[in-house]
Amino acid sequence: MASKRHAPPLKQSDGRSKKSKEGEEEDTWSSTLAALKTAPKEKPPPTIDGLCPLSGEPGARVYEDYDCTLNQTNISANNNKFYIIQLLEHDGSYSVWNRWGRVGEVGQSKLLPYTFLESAKKDFEKKFREKTKNSWAARENFVAQPGKYTLIEVQPGAGQDVEVTVDGVDGEKPCKQRVLPCTLDKATQDLVSLIFSSDMFRDAMQTMNIDVKKMPLGKLSKQQITKGFEALEELEAALGEQPPRAAHLEELSSRFYTIIPHNFGRARPPPINSPELLRAKKDMLLVLADIEVAQSLQEQKVKEEEEEEKEVAHPLDQDYALLCCQLSLLDPATREHQLIQNYVTQTGHNLCILNIWQVARDGEDERFKAHDLLEHRRLLWHGTNVAVVAAILKGGLRIMPHSGGRVGKGIYFASENSKSACYVGCTSKKVGIMFLSEVALGKPYRITRDDPTLRQPPTGYDSVLACGQTEP
Repeated sequence: MASKRHAPPLKQSDGRSKKSKEGEEEDTWSSTLAALKTAPKEKPPPTIDGLCPLSGEPGARVYEDYDCTLNQTNISANNNKFYIIQLLEHDGSYSVWNRWGRVGEVGQSKLLPYTFLESAKKDFEKKFREKTKNSWAARENFVAQPGKYTLIEVQPGAGQDVEVTVDGVDGEKPCKQRVLPCTLDKATQDLVSLIFSSDMFRDAMQTMNIDVKKMPLGKLSKQQITKGFEALEELEAALGEQPPRAAHLEELSSRFYTIIPHNFGRARPPPINSPELLRAKKDMLLVLADIEVAQSLQEQKVKEEEEEEKEVAHPLDQDYALLCCQLSLLDPATREHQLIQNYVTQTGHNLCILNIWQVARDGEDERFKAHDLLEHRRLLWHGTNVAVVAAILKGGLRIMPHSGGRVGKGIYFASENSKSACYVGCTSKKVGIMFLSEVALGKPYRITRDDPTLRQPPTGYDSVLACGQTEP
């Protein structure tokens, strides 16, 4: 995707650039964590575990909020297991559903019937205390205990197919909805469909070994992702100790895998014991947070007033509007399209361009005016995961969190397409998305070796340019 305007001043490494002005934009890691912490806690009605025999019974439901998902990972003992407990109500009777096993597997289960509600409650609460050493009544102040399960906060009921019927008032006929034709061209329809695709998000999570059964789409809890961020901060501090203690790193890694369930099959969960592994998990959480952003965007679709007959925008038009940006498909015959095609051919590895869009985010022209006087502008590539494209179009590019990156923190760009292509996460059909931005480098500070300590360019410079061996 080509930007309509230039990007702010940035730094560069091996042809990659990154933002340089201190205070102009918050670190992605800290800003994402702050946003998650201040997000309201949504609590949709819980739904019955799909493997429970009562899940398909009409009228069966989870009683109030008696529903929990527990997880426990212990690397040294090769434990990576879950436990689900639900109190169910059906036709005036009650039962407690338990399902447990290794993460990624169906596991074992049992359904215990009860005549009286109080008896079912006692069994549920006893099992919860037995597995967690916490009281169900005090679960809002849950404290993880050694050797016990940890409560996983998911959004119950979210992300599940719901059939909605709008009945008329006082026996009148139900309201009718007429979905308007999509106003987007076919290529843009396909793009919007892709960046909001549930299958794409699910594939991205599975690629990162996330257990989509425990943290399925729509059930990504902001609170749970926040806890994952905090666990990685503890790991980062432990890795900074000299020398790092292996047993302590295993303990903290186990805590992280308990909070963010991973599917390692029967293999022993790997300890997070190097800066590279920590960085990979940080990237993973940022992708999860961006997936949650895309899912939340779709939940914000405005519900129109109920009328006897109404017109509603096509679902793809609704998703497009959530992005708050204009995507203009370039004609392959235009000079701009041909220039970009040539740029890919000269600096890339046999990539096939499907489509190119010009991107104009709402309010971006005003934000960029602060940098209008900066010269030395370059068209630079930025590769990313398809799963985060919706969040980028909505919120813009953000500073990488890696204090230990090749040239520190910043938004990385490259003059070589093949360099940025290394950071593209494709779909199962080998389709990826890259950004091409007009970047205002200003006066670049040139370096020829890595410097992970950089936070901003030296006084008198606007960006850092890490010079590689080739350039277009």
